[in-house]
Amino acid sequence: MDINDFAEHLFAGRWMAGTNILDAIKNAQRLNSLGITAIMNYLGEELTKEAQVSKAVDMYIKLIRYIKNYKIKADISVKPTQLGLSISESEASANYSKIVAEARLASVFVWLDMESENTVDSTIRLYASEVQNSGVGICMQAYLKRTESDIQKLAKLGAIIRLVKGAYSTSKSKGFITREAITKNYANLMRIVFEQYTEFTIATHDMEMIHNALKMNETYKRKLTIAMLQGIRNRTAAELAKKNKVSIYTPFGEQWVSYSYRRLKEAGHLKLVLKSLLEKQGV
Repeated sequence: MDINDFAEHLFAGRWMAGTNILDAIKNAQRLNSLGITAIMNYLGEELTKEAQVSKAVDMYIKLIRYIKNYKIKADISVKPTQLGLSISESEASANYSKIVAEARLASVFVWLDMESENTVDSTIRLYASEVQNSGVGICMQAYLKRTESDIQKLAKLGAIIRLVKGAYSTSKSKGFITREAITKNYANLMRIVFEQYTEFTIATHDMEMIHNALKMNETYKRKLTIAMLQGIRNRTAAELAKKNKVSIYTPFGEQWVSYSYRRLKEAGHLKLVLKSLLEKQGV
């Protein structure tokens, strides 16, 4: 086994659902058997060629049909730059609408992932174009200072959000840099979300944050989902799923290197990731 094969086995094998769509479906079935919903993402971002974008869009259409035909309990999560945002916003908008239309026919929920800070406004505009109808959500990132204002505006549109800490770089003027500052802002944003939203997902591996969310929900009675990433604390996710709604973000595909690198350097993930690599494969 050469170094590339070893890295793929060690990292991709742990954090990914596999390299192809059938791997992803089998992984989703396994999660479903534990009471967990899969959030399925086809790896790839910052696509600049029409052929690449078309391939990604076609894969999502195919994935939606597989989810319906196999009766999988799963959402899909798409990235704006997969849909052509690096080419033009109109390109991304047309492809996003195409995927959402197909998903609505199949009763599959569509998440719009948030990427780097220079795409935030465009991503929110894409989401706003479809939010008036059902079945769509958007990811919001706690590392950005602007997110508090953004989620308050989105609440007025009836948005459904998935709150994450975020895995991209930023400047001190636009974002929170340290793990402690990001965690503090996450807690603040979570409070606002409970106050202003009726349905949302708290996506974190921070057990204190998860326990706080579950405790808050005893008062607020919201449609709350707890989400985690594939390969990190999945045994904990399975335990939580016995009494709560739980989702696991499950990327698949061949473009695993950039995803793995970003997760490794995300604030607070390194220790969890290294610990997960030492654990036996469980769920």
